[in-house]
Amino acid sequence: MKKKLFKNILIGLGVILVAIQFFRPTRNLGADTGHDITTKFKVPDSVQQILKTSCNDCHSNSTMYPWYTNLQPVGWWLQHHINEGKRGLNFSEFATYRIAKQYDRFKGIEKLVKEEEMPLKSYTLIHRYAILNDVQKDVLIKWAVAEQDSFKANYPADSLVMPKRRGPKKS
Repeated sequence: MKKKLFKNILIGLGVILVAIQFFRPTRNLGADTGHDITTKFKVPDSVQQILKTSCNDCHSNSTMYPWYTNLQPVGWWLQHHINEGKRGLNFSEFATYRIAKQYDRFKGIEKLVKEEEMPLKSYTLIHRYAILNDVQKDVLIKWAVAEQDSFKANYPADSLVMPKRRGPKKS
């Protein structure tokens, strides 16, 4: 009896695994570059190469998908991860951000690269080529700091402050 139940459970799981292969997330394959960071900011070739290799899969509208994203639920998990990355910072939409958000994102780049929080360890575990060496980290940090300095020189200080989020009203 237990063998039959176990066999039925395995068959059921197999059917579910096959069935979910037909439900795929929408791919992140945007080609529009009209609002890309390069349309508003000078991005040196050295920085552009680092962004392309280590950042853009999760922080742009153009992801290079590995073969295993065709397997569900792995594809769903990866697409969720990409969507979260784009929600935080999207280089393909950067020019649409208001000034305070652009400034804040450059501060974030500096901080997260310094603290080695980006690129994510879960990403570099599989994408070894995306690991930043000390020279690359320095290039990104210096670029982000230079852009922050440019903001400070060209905009009033109060325009660089992100508005505080309003939380739920307390009773």
